[in-house]
Amino acid sequence: MSGWLDLENPVLASVTSLARELADPIRLTVLQVLAAEGPHTMSQLADALEVSAPRLGNHLARLRTAGLVAVEHSGRHATYRVAEVGIGEVLAALSRFADGGAADARPRRRADAHGLARTCYDHAAGRLGVAVFAALVERGALVPPDGRTAELALGPDRSAFAELGVDPDAVRGGRRKLATACLDRTRRLPHLGGALGKEVLDAFVERGLVEPQPGTRDLRVTDRGLRELPALLPDLATAVG
Repeated sequence: MSGWLDLENPVLASVTSLARELADPIRLTVLQVLAAEGPHTMSQLADALEVSAPRLGNHLARLRTAGLVAVEHSGRHATYRVAEVGIGEVLAALSRFADGGAADARPRRRADAHGLARTCYDHAAGRLGVAVFAALVERGALVPPDGRTAELALGPDRSAFAELGVDPDAVRGGRRKLATACLDRTRRLPHLGGALGKEVLDAFVERGLVEPQPGTRDLRVTDRGLRELPALLPDLATAVG
């Protein structure tokens, strides 16, 4: 009977192989971006990670060899995507743990009203943005990203949007996607982008829950926001409690 350290055990081999690939910051970030935001070309990934195409190409080749990313060719263009949908859940779990989300491991780091939120273009990011996204997915208002497409589908229960002050059926994205998952650079978890992301932030500002800080990307959660937002967003309640 084989022992615990049976190196030929396929599960053990698979986990250790995955851990080796995730140990590199570039390969880890590539997988996080693809899992959250959907397929990217090499130039899009290089711009997002701010690395050269040759350097990125070496890492993409290694991820392909490991079976973690797949590539589709269309003419001269190559588009990369995650090879397995489930990798997104693994990456999200790691990010939550690293951010102090494992309640039985260590207390979550607290943030004050000035450190809870910022903007990413025209939508909320930071702890506030991530908490909005998590609540919408948990409540069934959004279908979580699977890495296959850049646009998110709305879920069957839209009531969570209404509680945030937004009617998704009234929002028209035009040329812009209605809802996207945008990987948060600080939390390494998705926040809500697209037309709906803008509408949610606009609603928060209009209700006096957050205040943009002139000349910066910072958002200050107001006293009213500190009272009302935690009831809507469980993850935010944990961060400020």
